[in-house]
Amino acid sequence: MSQAAPEGDPLSYIRSAQSIRDRCGDLYKLGLAGALDHFDVRPERLDGIVSFVRIETNANYPDLNVPYHSRWRHFNAGDIDRVEGLNELLRELSPKEKCRAKIELAIVSALLSAGAGTSWAYQDIDTSIRHKRSEGLALASLYAFWEGLFGESLAVTGARLKKITVEELGAAFQVSAPNILPGLEGRCALLNGLGRAIEANKEFFIGSSGRLGGILEVLVASGDGRSIEASTLLSIILRAFDDIWPNRLTLSGKNLGDVWRHGKVGGGGEAKGLVPLHTLSQWMAYSLVEPLEEFGIEVKNLDRLTGLAEYRNGGLFIDGGALTPKDPAALTISHAPASELVIEWRALTVCLLDEVAKRFRAILGKTDAEFCLSKVLQGGTWSAGRKFAAGRRADGSPPIKIESDGTVF
Repeated sequence: MSQAAPEGDPLSYIRSAQSIRDRCGDLYKLGLAGALDHFDVRPERLDGIVSFVRIETNANYPDLNVPYHSRWRHFNAGDIDRVEGLNELLRELSPKEKCRAKIELAIVSALLSAGAGTSWAYQDIDTSIRHKRSEGLALASLYAFWEGLFGESLAVTGARLKKITVEELGAAFQVSAPNILPGLEGRCALLNGLGRAIEANKEFFIGSSGRLGGILEVLVASGDGRSIEASTLLSIILRAFDDIWPNRLTLSGKNLGDVWRHGKVGGGGEAKGLVPLHTLSQWMAYSLVEPLEEFGIEVKNLDRLTGLAEYRNGGLFIDGGALTPKDPAALTISHAPASELVIEWRALTVCLLDEVAKRFRAILGKTDAEFCLSKVLQGGTWSAGRKFAAGRRADGSPPIKIESDGTVF
């Protein structure tokens, strides 16, 4: 079973990257033994999935020069290099201020990236092309950042975030009666909570007073000035933003965010039964790698983070046959994020992504350092999951329907 929480400090354990693999690993072992209530695990189907991921990676990146999986890929939707346009706008800033601005965009955009449903789309201001799902959400947040919705142009402030209204956010995301964005109120609440956190958590936002990018000083100081451990990066994100998540479990009086309870998970003390996933927080961490590296701060041991337990990666394993719902009717109804079925699906996805990465690297003859998990996701599993979904359902929706409030995945 999973490693016990450090004595006297279960909160730090549940906020650690290792706890995600430990607790998801509990459920994976049960799944392999046929002892879960909602899913059977079929590892014999993984080689076929790995082959599909390899085909997808070769198509997307024929030279295998795969970038990190992060929010930055989505900003260039439609093969338009908007990141270069952003760099041009930031050209006159110092390296530190440029990094600060990019951190702000990455965090806000990642927070707003939970599933957009099947009907919503964002029409690109410049090309008039409509983009759905992840790309549409990324473009909406990018243009809102440019136009100063989150503070001022190219900056994000706590004072502005805490005052953003649902109507303002809806207008920026082109929401209308025929163009409904699921979880709009939840997304707005996240931004409001983020604004309050910036103003309240002076421990983390010590530089550039009142700005989200004030967290840069803490990130630099948490390493050796030239690098930071990926696990430390995630820990800082989880502690700095713990109060922004709505209606979640708490431990030692602290909001846990993307952490859920499952009756078959062990552990010790107050952390018994808890399954941490921290998907949006890890998405933030992955999306901060490039701004930090541009600034000269290496993010070390990136594979300490896990694969993302979201619907594209999770859909890959259901559509690819590695996960089979024990009740076929589960594919026809909607499920709450706190349901044990969804917790199992997401936890098993984390472990199966590790297995796919291991097998894929063996085929390529690459080490973990040469082809990190983030590149497997980007190459990769995420787009393979999207392609599987498009081939099985006309609207490209995931196989499991989630009652999204815009704050999970």
